[in-house]
Amino acid sequence: MSKTLFRLSFIGFVTALATRSVDPIVPAIAQGLSTDAARVALLSTAFALPFALIQPILGPIADMAGKVKLMIACLVILVVASFVGAMATDYSVLLASRIVAGMATGGIFPVGLAVIGDLVPVRDRQVAIGRWLTVIMTGNVLGASVAGVLNDLIGWRSVFFFIAGAGTLVFCFTIGLRSQIPERRLPFDLRSVPRSYRAILSNPRAKVCYIAVLFEGIAIFGLFPYVALLLLAAGEARASIAGLVLGGFSLGALLYAMTVQMLVNRVRPERQMQCGGVICALAFCVIALELSWPVQFVAFLVAGYAFFMIHGQIQVQATELSQTARGAAMALHSLFFFVGQATGPVLFGIGLVAIGARWSVAIAAAIMLALGFICAALFKRLPVSPD
Repeated sequence: MSKTLFRLSFIGFVTALATRSVDPIVPAIAQGLSTDAARVALLSTAFALPFALIQPILGPIADMAGKVKLMIACLVILVVASFVGAMATDYSVLLASRIVAGMATGGIFPVGLAVIGDLVPVRDRQVAIGRWLTVIMTGNVLGASVAGVLNDLIGWRSVFFFIAGAGTLVFCFTIGLRSQIPERRLPFDLRSVPRSYRAILSNPRAKVCYIAVLFEGIAIFGLFPYVALLLLAAGEARASIAGLVLGGFSLGALLYAMTVQMLVNRVRPERQMQCGGVICALAFCVIALELSWPVQFVAFLVAGYAFFMIHGQIQVQATELSQTARGAAMALHSLFFFVGQATGPVLFGIGLVAIGARWSVAIAAAIMLALGFICAALFKRLPVSPD
């Protein structure tokens, strides 16, 4: 089963490539399409918001039609959207391609987590999710870092061609998985969808999971689309450096995935979340000081590791919110998380103008500190409701 999940994780890998690939090339796209850089930065929201809003539809579809089948179909749509983005001649076409790509991605990553929830016992699930994250975060590292390098060498369009090409290869590699992963499907009954969501939200832990990831998305990912612009203002114009700094966060997440077994064996879940909140807040305080890019890279790396000390625990809790409608439960998880990611850049842009970058990042640090301690306390105290 581990080999099957490993093959499946390559679909998530392409998702990760697409998710953060635009962030380091915002100035280059703005120049190439003769538009405002702040407008291009909102491509992050154009990707994340459709991802979030499509979740209430895709989650039940995954439960009824088959999770792996949906993931492969969404991979095909992502490949086509990436090709369209590479050929875009104006901002509106690129915007539309990112919206479609975001919707397609919405049927991949959260559904993959639901598959893990179906196949792996809860006692082993944090480690299994950590291994899934190993592949995903490798894609995030490459998505940001390779995007910057490709832009400097060939141009920003090559980034979208790269994603489309990688997706095509992964499709050929995973096409036979539908028959290899056993799935328990719900009867196709649209009238049961509201009932499933009501049952999930009746779980006392659901509100904690979903509100927490909403604030995580705002606090962590609001800054990302502006990193290249802030470095440019500091005199660092190379997109490859912006990609490297952003890649530090994903590298930290990758280190988390590689050491998650040790954390599970040695550190209690609530202590992981508390330590994650403290360390993430300190890393963001360093980022707020706007020091040289090597220091920023290390700070993003530490923040990435600490973030997943909190987020990994929330993911495990979310996979247990429903045994029979796990796709729908994880869809709501991603809905709230990506609403946060979509809202974050808008709020950070407002904060950048109103109070400056330092105070905006400091507020994000305070949010992560609070989340670590509040979630640890609530998960320890709240009972788990039966399905």
